[in-house]
Amino acid sequence: MRIQSRHYRTIWPHADGTVEAIDQTLLPHRFETRRLAALDDAVAAIATMVVRGAPLIGVTGAYGLALAAAADPADSAIEEAHARLAAARPTAVNLRWALDRLRALLLAAPPLERRALAFGEAAAIADEDALACEAIGDQGAALICAAAAEHPGRPVNILTHCNAGWLCAVDWGTALAPIYKAARDGVPLHVWVDETRPRNQGASLTAFELGGEGVPHTVIADNAGGHLMQHGLVDLVIVGSDRTTRRGDVCNKIGTYLKALAAHDNGVPFYVALPSSTIDWTMRDGVAEIPIEERDPSEVTHISGRAADGATTRVQLTPDGSPARNWGFDVTPARLVGALITERGVCAASEAGLRQLFPDLA
Repeated sequence: MRIQSRHYRTIWPHADGTVEAIDQTLLPHRFETRRLAALDDAVAAIATMVVRGAPLIGVTGAYGLALAAAADPADSAIEEAHARLAAARPTAVNLRWALDRLRALLLAAPPLERRALAFGEAAAIADEDALACEAIGDQGAALICAAAAEHPGRPVNILTHCNAGWLCAVDWGTALAPIYKAARDGVPLHVWVDETRPRNQGASLTAFELGGEGVPHTVIADNAGGHLMQHGLVDLVIVGSDRTTRRGDVCNKIGTYLKALAAHDNGVPFYVALPSSTIDWTMRDGVAEIPIEERDPSEVTHISGRAADGATTRVQLTPDGSPARNWGFDVTPARLVGALITERGVCAASEAGLRQLFPDLA
């Protein structure tokens, strides 16, 4: 997607055997990239959210395992790298999905062939993700067009939570891909962007993306969404998912569940956009089974931003001594999800709906 009129992917390999990724911790005020030259670099990039978003975490994990195989192609080294990368972020299933796929390929090959195989497969996973996300965009754009037909003469108002745009994936993204596709097709629309405390991925990353694409948008406080729905100012909600159970429960950034409840109460369609790599066919009950990452409390007690002099600074929000807790995700039960938007089509948030689209994976 576009940054200063130039097309970027979020991550890409170099001929020298290193990998480069956009450093998302610096956005929106600074655009820089970071070189990943070894396993440790990939683990750190995932853990510190230099890269974030379920699809991109998976691709970064694959490249991290490739970097490890280049340094030491032995079975034991690959297993150790797999374990370290998988532990970097526990909630998003794409990470383990990509790591398991690459590990199986490497362990079945002679050690001398593993480096080339690893980088080739990591690149294939990246390309597949970009194609899947573009297809999600096509599938979801039809829903936005239908909403536009129901409300002629004004833009379609869409609410989204967190960042599920191209920065969460290799390209296009999940929840924002339908918005980009519809906007490029000339559908008038406007996006309500939840700030998404505590890391503010909406206010920083989603707003950054939408501005680069020229999509009309407004940043709102996280708790404003219900008010907007009550007053008819939201036509539909589209969010992403870091893990989706086989019955259609979805795990997404903390606060998603509350948006789904508000949408249900006000009759607003609530859609979840996700690639098939985000479906965890081993899990049924998302609330009971999905591991929820708890992050550093300082993300709640402190905030970063740009000062008047242009410098980026970090300030404390809470009184000294006040404890904080910081759960990264929550689970929205399938009963609150209007439909799932995938690369193969739109389906009911149910086991039957997912199996109909993905009989080969179920």
